[in-house]
Amino acid sequence: LLPSLPTLTVLVPFLSLAGLFYSASVDENFPQGCTSTTSLCFYSLLLPVTVPVYVFFHLWTWMGIKLFRHN
Repeated sequence: LLPSLPTLTVLVPFLSLAGLFYSASVDENFPQGCTSTTSLCFYSLLLPVTVPVYVFFHLWTWMGIKLFRHN
């Protein structure tokens, strides 16, 4: 029931951008409100940063395992 990786690759930034615009239009102290973990703005900025970092380190680990097995 989970969407495929290309779908998530497109969907996560768009949902984060929508959350960021929503926070900008609703929250009266918008730039300072992004530091609070209860704010939607915080997570709309955190998601696009977290996903590529997770993918990078996952591939780094996989490459390390591949290099270790073949040497």
